[in-house]
This record gives sequence, C-alpha cells and structure tokens, in this order.
Amino acid sequence: MRKIVVASDSFKGCVSSKEIAKIAEIAIRKVFPACEIIKIPVADGGEGTVEAMVSAKNGHIVSCAVHGPLMQPVQAGYGILEDGKTAVIEMASASGLTLIPEEKRNPMITSSYGTGELIKDALSYGCRKFLIGIGGSATNDGGTGMLQALGYRFLDKSGKELGVGGQILKEIFTIDDSQVLPEVKMAEFIIACDVDNPFSGTNGAAHIYARQKGADGQMVLELDKGLQNFAAVIIRTKNLDVEKIAGAGAAGGIGGGFVAFLNARLKSGIEMVLENIDFKNIISGSDLIITGEGKLDKQTGRGKVPAGVLKVAQVKQIPVIAIGGWIEEVEELNKAGYLAVLSLMPYPVTLQQAMQRDFTLENIKRTLVQQFRIIQHFQL
Repeated sequence: MRKIVVASDSFKGCVSSKEIAKIAEIAIRKVFPACEIIKIPVADGGEGTVEAMVSAKNGHIVSCAVHGPLMQPVQAGYGILEDGKTAVIEMASASGLTLIPEEKRNPMITSSYGTGELIKDALSYGCRKFLIGIGGSATNDGGTGMLQALGYRFLDKSGKELGVGGQILKEIFTIDDSQVLPEVKMAEFIIACDVDNPFSGTNGAAHIYARQKGADGQMVLELDKGLQNFAAVIIRTKNLDVEKIAGAGAAGGIGGGFVAFLNARLKSGIEMVLENIDFKNIISGSDLIITGEGKLDKQTGRGKVPAGVLKVAQVKQIPVIAIGGWIEEVEELNKAGYLAVLSLMPYPVTLQQAMQRDFTLENIKRTLVQQFRIIQHFQL
C-alpha cells in the first residue's frame, strides 16, 4: 500500500470526521508504516460541514453576533477558506431549531434573518463565493428573513413594510430591492440540498417540515397558503416559477428564496463539499479509500458521505472500504460498489456504550488494523 485516503463523515454525537481520520492513520501506520496517508475531513452539507471544509482547505472560523430564529441575540460562526473569497455557512448555527426551547418553537414567527447576517458579514470580509448548508432550520419563512438582512423589503398591498417570520408570507404583495447590498449581486451561492420538495403543496415545505418546527395543523395550512402567495409574487416580479424547482421547499422554503433572489444553485451536499475541496484530484493514485458514517444502510446511497466518496472513487477505479457502527443491507452496499463494509462492534453493547468516544475510536483502530493485516498477507 503506497497511498491510502481517509475520507469519512463524523459519527454524529460520538466522534468527528477529523478524529476518525487521525485514528485511521494510526491503524494504517501499524501495518503499512511507509504508506502515504491523506486525511480529508468531509461532511454532507449538514452538521460538521464548516469544520470539515475549514480543515480541508486551511481556512479559519469567524465568530459573529447575529439574530437567532426568534430575533434573540446569538453567537454564530462560519468559515472562510484559504482563498479568502469562499465562505462556508451552516444555516443551523444562526437559524437552527436547537437554538429554541421546544415550547417556544413556532414557524409563524421564526426568521432566517441571522443566516442573512452571516452572509452580510462574510461579504464585508470580501467573500464572493458561498457554500451554504441549510439543514436543521427552525424556520418556514421562504428565506424572507435572510433576504431582509441583505436589504430586501417585503411590502403589503398598502405599501407597508412587513415584519418577519412565516406569518408575513400571505401578506407580501410587492418587493423592494433598492436597498440590497451591491456586493450581493456579485456573489455566487451554492446551496447544499438533498431533498426535492416543492415550494408549497402537500409535499412542500409547510406540509412536510413545519410540524417538526412547532406548527399545528392550522399553522401548516396558513404557512402553505403564504408560500403559494409568495411564489405568485415571485412569478410576477422575477418571472420565475419556484414551484417547478425541485428542492425549493428545503429548509422552510429558503431553497426557493436563494434561487429566486440570489441566483443560487441547489446541489447535493456531499457533491458540493467534494468538488470544492478538489477531492477527485486529491485521491489520484490512491490504492484504497476508507470512508464511513455512524449507520450504513440503504439510506447511505442517498446523498450521504460514503455514497459521494464512492461515486468519485469509481470514476478513478479506486476501491473503497466503508466502516460504520451499525450496518444493514450489506449485500446492497456491496452491489453498490463498496469493496467491503465493516462493522465496528466487537460484541453486543448498549447504545450508551456504543456512543462513547474512546470506545468507538478503539473499535475503528482495531477493525482497520485487522483489515490491513489481511491485505498485507496477500500482498506478500
């Protein structure tokens, strides 16, 4: 083994992508001490994306005071990559569901304003390319809050400026963009989106996602009507039908808001990450790639890190081994193209023990050492 790449997702709530790469390096060195090891922290556009991309591209984290989903002050962070022009943002850090106590969750009033403030802050540092993960949001405002932070004003029929939250959607009649930051129009936006929900309707943002954000049945209906109205206004003012854009309903409709007002592209999260770290060139000449996530099953092939890694590796004809704490559908995963799918559990354990950091890291090391010993034997 001359070159091995380690590119695993984090095991959520247990170990980070970076920690997995470090312990895998120790395992590889034990069997192949002279092997070149490339450690690439990766993520799928959700939690951990900023950390992974900042690590992979020698960037840094910027801390920023913004308004949370209930317009309360929160401290959020985002990444600026080594080129000084690319910002990586996780919407959840400023507008996430975890920022609100369960009893206060209400998508009629929650706003994506803080996400817009992160964009505004990055623009002030000279960033002109934005990679944004929109998972985990607390909002269903069609992205209006985010847009308001950038200077857009939403007006009702009487010309009165509206407030914030999903409640304003049904009242929007005209849009004033005269105060939008000029830098916004010079920026490129790529949005990590792995759902295909339309803007409104029975499969749209409100009906599918609003309940988990605190909405009751009546709120769902009102929010959906609001999104339909907002879509009609967008058609009238932008000559764009967001209802025909797959993924426009992502994160409470912010997917549609990004496309309609910021000319954004919606892209698979893992593809966005791998393309922007130049993964296909980094792995060139590798003998093997190690990837993984906490649970490997049929969902693994749908926008998850291992699937994205495998897709690129197959083009380069590089074998991929996947590791995971919980594994199902092994035959299906093998058919998908994984050389092997390895479970980390040495014996039956409780979920609590399985989630322990040190226990997991030791299991990763043990499993990989044993696998590499087999490979070494047949190379001799």
